[in-house]
Amino acid sequence: MLTSKALVIIASVIAAGFGMSIAVLGGTLGESNAVSKAMEALGRQPEAQGSIMTILLLGLAFIESLVIFMLVVALVLLFVNPFVGMV
Repeated sequence: MLTSKALVIIASVIAAGFGMSIAVLGGTLGESNAVSKAMEALGRQPEAQGSIMTILLLGLAFIESLVIFMLVVALVLLFVNPFVGMV
């Protein structure tokens, strides 16, 4: 029979994996949509390339920061799990 500590560890591993997969999927879809819209905008107004690219890169950095934040949360769940001490 599994102890409650083992169940918390198993649930944490599953939650970290599920959270990372959702974060990566969302980040990928968001970045691909942003790049697609930026390319459309550049096709319509090539003279606005500087401002479009600046806003695009800033947006991509924000999207990627959310994925990195989820990576930090997953690493905390895997290696410094605060819930193990509660059981």
